[in-house]
Amino acid sequence: MLSDTLTRGFDAARGYLDTASYGLPARATAAALHASIDAWSTGRFDPREADAAVGRCRRAFATLVGASAQDIALASATSAMVGTVAASLPVGARVLVADGDFGSLVRPFVADPRLTVESVPLDRLIDAVRPGIDLVAVSAVQSRDGRILDLTALADAADAAGARTLIDVTQSCPWLAIDARRFDVVVASAYKWLNAPRGIALAAVSPAALGWVRPVGASWYGSDLPWESLYAPEGLADTARRLDTSPPWQLCDAAAVALEAHAAEDPAALHRHGPALADALRAELGLAPTGSAMVSLAAQPCDLAAAGITAASRTGRVRVGFHVHNDEIDVQRAVAALRPAVLAA
Repeated sequence: MLSDTLTRGFDAARGYLDTASYGLPARATAAALHASIDAWSTGRFDPREADAAVGRCRRAFATLVGASAQDIALASATSAMVGTVAASLPVGARVLVADGDFGSLVRPFVADPRLTVESVPLDRLIDAVRPGIDLVAVSAVQSRDGRILDLTALADAADAAGARTLIDVTQSCPWLAIDARRFDVVVASAYKWLNAPRGIALAAVSPAALGWVRPVGASWYGSDLPWESLYAPEGLADTARRLDTSPPWQLCDAAAVALEAHAAEDPAALHRHGPALADALRAELGLAPTGSAMVSLAAQPCDLAAAGITAASRTGRVRVGFHVHNDEIDVQRAVAALRPAVLAA
């Protein structure tokens, strides 16, 4: 069971089922952000002190995805890290993606004329991993409908084919078990299910991948001692830090608080809570369970706001997601609002 500190740490979370669009901040996260802004506005903010928060983010994300803190790189967004991976591939590299996957994961490859991109339906992606595919880039959970990819089967197929892997866990961390050790790069934007402010992404980059992922946007912050080597032309770290972008300092402490809150929980409880609520909704609507925290429904237009529900529309379907601050009351509210629309769809 999740701790009360986590589940009850949010304000105005009742009926909020749109974490897949953007996550709510817990009170402690909001307080940390306000404190940072207050310090900034009064001239008391010290960027060097924010470095400690960046380290906390690395450690917490590493815990959540089964990596080491030294393997974690800091980025501004998922697309920034994906762009780095794309630019690191050789001319003529073949990249395998899933039809309809999120644009930030696919477009950096499509926009690079040096690369050949092959797109297949998600349910055929693993079978399409074969010798000659240089990289598989795919979301662990699809943004549009919450479908979960069999990550173990993908890792096995990629190993057999000699293909590199890039996994986007923005829509799945922390509610889905992730073993970053099986993949080259595992990246997440932290402002959704990790409940951090927007503007921070984190990536677990395997030691092997550091041999080919180039720091194409190398920054002053990619040094082990950034403040001591501000003007040196060399000095990038040997760890994943070499890929770091300069941190958004005012956000770092709040992000650390948010990530640490998830990392401190029992992983089994995290992996069970949201999916169990989503499957309870599916059961009430006569649908089979999927084990995903997200539910996509074909439904006639209905006034969810009037029922106190915040959800999203994706590709003509209603999308809801259940997170740590949701409970059975949210399930029943959603059922009452959606059952007539779903049955009439």
